[in-house]
Amino acid sequence: MARVFLSPPNMGKNEQEYVKEVFKSNYIAPLGEFVDKFEKSICNFTGVKSALALSSGTAGLHLALKSLGIKDGDLVLGSTFTFMASLNPIFYERCTPLLVDSDESWNLSPELLKKAIKKAPKKPVALIVTHLYGQAAKMDEILEICFENNIKVIEDAAEALGGTYKNKALGTFGNVGVYSFNGNKIITCGGGGMLVSNDEDLVKNARFLSTQAREPFLHYEHKTYGYNYRLSNVLGAIGVGQMEVLEKRVDKKRVIFEKYKHNLSNLDIEFMPEIPNSKGNRWLTTLVFKEKNSHLKIIDKLNKFDIESRPLWKPMHLQPIFQGALSVIDGTSEDLFERGICLPSGTNMSDNTIDKICEIVKSVIKND
Repeated sequence: MARVFLSPPNMGKNEQEYVKEVFKSNYIAPLGEFVDKFEKSICNFTGVKSALALSSGTAGLHLALKSLGIKDGDLVLGSTFTFMASLNPIFYERCTPLLVDSDESWNLSPELLKKAIKKAPKKPVALIVTHLYGQAAKMDEILEICFENNIKVIEDAAEALGGTYKNKALGTFGNVGVYSFNGNKIITCGGGGMLVSNDEDLVKNARFLSTQAREPFLHYEHKTYGYNYRLSNVLGAIGVGQMEVLEKRVDKKRVIFEKYKHNLSNLDIEFMPEIPNSKGNRWLTTLVFKEKNSHLKIIDKLNKFDIESRPLWKPMHLQPIFQGALSVIDGTSEDLFERGICLPSGTNMSDNTIDKICEIVKSVIKND
């Protein structure tokens, strides 16, 4: 059996044909017809007014901060239970991070967010909230708190494209949202991201900054510095094809989750919950075991069968780069990290593979 990866790409029927069209046109540089189509397809799917295709989700988060006017020395709140890329742009802009722990949803805790705002040595100007593993954070409560305190909201929906809360697309609640099309995401173009907002002027400014902040002159004119963050037309073509299968990919991810849940129902485990009125994309099937370090034994055992699995994200407040950072932590994310695992969730995975993974998990727990 070939190696089973955690979340490999899964191409549809049309991506290759669209890439051929790009090569026939010889327009393979950044920008182009398929980049425009990719942006429009995201707008149509999510209901957002404006979208900007970029080279990565991290680039999107960076431009979100820049376009909201976040600057050197500003205090920015962020989920501690996330991937480093979520918060890297805080360092790019020389801002001060304030990390906030999770609650029973595994996502950012609104109650701890309130405490963090009160604890802050100065007024926070923005929040980067992650929809972890494709599951919705408590956006109603979070938005209310941020509105009351005049805090801008950036949604890190890198893992959450296709997920909804109250039938509204994740990534479209805050001032800005960002999606990722990295190779392991629910759909991919090999690498890329998308910044979305209902503030069309904000997206216009982000677009300007993403192309080296070039002024509209015949010659090259620059009044400020910008970035080389645009997406190529080749990757845009792949993205257009992937958008055509997004709903099927979400359905398959959720089927995979339910199969794991059914097969492992007799074990003393807890899967990542889904908050009321939400529908996550179940990008990865994630769960926690009763005993600490059980997950490490399972990861080791699966690897011996050439099956990839991973621990849950190591919280940012435990990372060396955040040593001494401001934080409001109650231990929730640390506990999840010490007991949790991500199981293979590829949309081209067979039922037999899922069954085999479950048997390995059961055997380790039985003998633990």
